[in-house]
Amino acid sequence: MLKTIRDAWKVPELRRKLLFTLFIIVVFRIGSVITVPFLDTQALTALMDSVSSDSGNMLGYLNMLSGNAFATASLFALSITPYINASIIMQLLSVAIRPLERLAKEGEEGRKKLTAITRFLTVGLGLAQGTAYYFYLRANNITLYNEGGSQVFSAIIIILTFTAGSALLMWLGEQINKKGVGNGISIILFAGIVAQMPTIIGHLVDYFRQAIEYPSLFGQYFGLVPGFVLIFFVLVWVIVFMTNAERRIPVQYAKRVVGRKQYGGQSTHIPIKIGATGVMPVIFASSILAIPSTIQMFLGDNVSEGFWKGFFDAFSSGGWIYCIVYFFLILLFAFFYISVQYNPLEMANNLRQNHGSIPGIRPGKPTADFIAKILSKITLIGALFLAFVALLPIVYGSITGMNNLGLGGTSIIILVGVALETVKQMESQMMMRTYKGFLD
Repeated sequence: MLKTIRDAWKVPELRRKLLFTLFIIVVFRIGSVITVPFLDTQALTALMDSVSSDSGNMLGYLNMLSGNAFATASLFALSITPYINASIIMQLLSVAIRPLERLAKEGEEGRKKLTAITRFLTVGLGLAQGTAYYFYLRANNITLYNEGGSQVFSAIIIILTFTAGSALLMWLGEQINKKGVGNGISIILFAGIVAQMPTIIGHLVDYFRQAIEYPSLFGQYFGLVPGFVLIFFVLVWVIVFMTNAERRIPVQYAKRVVGRKQYGGQSTHIPIKIGATGVMPVIFASSILAIPSTIQMFLGDNVSEGFWKGFFDAFSSGGWIYCIVYFFLILLFAFFYISVQYNPLEMANNLRQNHGSIPGIRPGKPTADFIAKILSKITLIGALFLAFVALLPIVYGSITGMNNLGLGGTSIIILVGVALETVKQMESQMMMRTYKGFLD
């Protein structure tokens, strides 16, 4: 990867794209430390100390994706999550609603219309999330000017600032797509997660200091901290291996003679990625499981005993019920996401229309059943892999008590996936440049 970046830096065109991408990242980080107006920053810091170190509730999850911008209520506090949610919603609606499905199949013009709808939906979701965040801050006495007309004015400014920040990040991500390197939205997520690395390293150093100052903790932390680092690198290796792994379905095309020319007759394959779902099942599952702890945080001391107290404690991050439900939700969403992405019957029909067939399998429904069977096996393997990556840091933190590191499986998958995707894009651009120079 480092060699690819070094080679890309030597190419003037790619160097400009890299510098532009770095410029957008700098703008993102500057906006992530500028707090919106009309807020009590000292009270906000005291309130968010517990949120920033806990990824078990929705606020901690948003804070992780925003690179600690959510905990500081900055311009980019909502990060790129409204755009991600809007994209997921549009992707699902494109399957369920026929007009949107037709737009998705109309080529470039249809994609432009879907992109415009996604942008409007992003602004709407940003406005809703910004409003919810404002009321949360107001309920905890973080907002200033809470009386009379000044209250309405400050509320409008705060909510619109949050919404404008999410819309600006969406625009910055699109600029990276046009003039930079990599997927813009992924790069912004990557930058936000990497921005938390110094904090994580600081926590690890604190554990070493505790081990030195307190002899009783010497053997414990001098073993657990290197263990955490080892687990991190093992997870990176596993994610890289599983991301590149694929199941290839062999396909044979029949020979056709048209006039004096012969078409077909070649053997190829249909590649199906084991990690085709990406990080989406983990995001869906963690978002749903974050709801109980988030509700408990909003209710505060109003739920201190009884059934609901036990219910919220059972779904607290790190509990065994939380881990079990998390595991099955990842499996469920992985199969759901694959069912949306792949249609075995449509794939079988496309093969038959192009005079292709899978060796040993009859065309039509038997081919569709064969592809569906392979998809089920591949999806199960990929879902188990995602569950392993997502649960291992949680289980390790619960056993060792090192819960404030804030680096979960979702973060690692995003980091590795974005790095691999960006490097592949740079390699393809360098290869295209080589071919172009050869042809010229």
